[in-house]
Amino acid sequence: MNLFVATLLSPLLGGLLLALVNNPRLAARINVGTGITTFTFSLLLVIQVLDVKSVDAMSGWFHLDAYNVFLLALTTFVGMTTSIFSAPYMRHELASGHVDLPRLRLYHSMFQLFQFGMLLGFSTNNIGVLWVSLELATLATVLLVSLYRTPASIAAAWKYFILCGMGIALALFGTVLVFFTSSAVLGHGNEALNWTALYANAARLDPAVMSIAFCFLMVGYGTKVGLVPMHAWLPDAHGEGPTPVSAVLSGLLLNLALYALVRCKMLVDGSTGTDMAGHIMMGFGLLSLFVAAFSLHKQRDIKRMFSFSSIEHMGLMTFAFGIGSSLASFAALLHMTVHSLVKSGIFFTVGHAAQAMGTQKMAEIRGLIRHHPGIGWGLLMGTVAIAGFPPFGVFTSEFLLFAAALEVYPWTAVPLLLGLLIAMAGLFRFVQPMVYGEVASQAVPVHVNMLPVYVHFAMALVLGLAIPDFLADWYTQAAALIVAGGGGG
Repeated sequence: MNLFVATLLSPLLGGLLLALVNNPRLAARINVGTGITTFTFSLLLVIQVLDVKSVDAMSGWFHLDAYNVFLLALTTFVGMTTSIFSAPYMRHELASGHVDLPRLRLYHSMFQLFQFGMLLGFSTNNIGVLWVSLELATLATVLLVSLYRTPASIAAAWKYFILCGMGIALALFGTVLVFFTSSAVLGHGNEALNWTALYANAARLDPAVMSIAFCFLMVGYGTKVGLVPMHAWLPDAHGEGPTPVSAVLSGLLLNLALYALVRCKMLVDGSTGTDMAGHIMMGFGLLSLFVAAFSLHKQRDIKRMFSFSSIEHMGLMTFAFGIGSSLASFAALLHMTVHSLVKSGIFFTVGHAAQAMGTQKMAEIRGLIRHHPGIGWGLLMGTVAIAGFPPFGVFTSEFLLFAAALEVYPWTAVPLLLGLLIAMAGLFRFVQPMVYGEVASQAVPVHVNMLPVYVHFAMALVLGLAIPDFLADWYTQAAALIVAGGGGG
């Protein structure tokens, strides 16, 4: 598994190197080069894994199957495009005095350390290491959120650290409870925490202990997913940190937490033989959808607004995985893909818009299409896509989710549709004035790279028009793995 080792170590070595580089242009090139290298290795790894369905690496410490290798490739792709976007963005931040050279070096190094934590979490076969990887990714992003060292950014980073620290502590207690029952079956060695061994012996685990463990895991990892009511950290972290951090928080970190939660659900379903875990996830998902949808109407900061959109969509994915049917799992995986692509693309655009207008306040952002057509059309296109309009992929995944809900839990269709409509209205209420009208007086010219934005939106469009056969087979394999461990609704 040399490809796996290369994929995992590439961002780690890149991060260590970037910690020593003081030249901003060289650092940006190394950051981009590391992203491209990691993505290339991950693509080759995907081909290798899908050929044989699943692979164990490094004496069983790591396990790759259709579910996590798909997320591995998505993570490295978004990480690569974010590094490309961040080169001109961070150059502007340096020139404007928002960051200095030591903090720029910290940014590049922590960005790659975050990528390493993500890849470690998706690929590990040990649920204890999965917990550690989430903590590592969190600590890296805490330093990134506080990068500007303003009172507001430090307060946001502190809030992020405390709330997610409490959440991850609850997830640790849930993991200890899983070990408590698994050690009685598998012994007190590493095997008692290995995902593959736990999955194979799920029916032998104590259902009462596993049910209690899931409650702690749901709240713990649900905090990292950004589910209501554990979501308070997310808008502040998005609003105060650099925009590339917002892109990877929404597009990647939330995915890892949800991945961990789904893996835990599969174990609990196999142990209890009931849909208890799925029903809890559906409840949190619907609650998150409605709170986020109404909160969209009250925002004044553009990055905070789109952070509530992330909470809405993570609620939808949690709800879909909670349903547990093949169609719902397929819809959730597709939604995870298009949300990561579209939302990171939106944050790329929002970052350039805030630089061009000198503010994140939506009331002061006007005439983006006239001032910079690329930014204006990018924001409008991204909003149309994330709101669920056809023919973008978000519409397709939401349609499939709606069909799955009608099939298994018909009563959920009405609140689901209502929440989506409220969220859609909230987005367009603010975006339309920002892209049209007279250019704001404080607008300044900025150098932008819109290529990552349009690549992301183009991929979301393709997934809405026709999912390629190889990708559909990929989703089907991953959905089959998830449903095989659950009750299937």
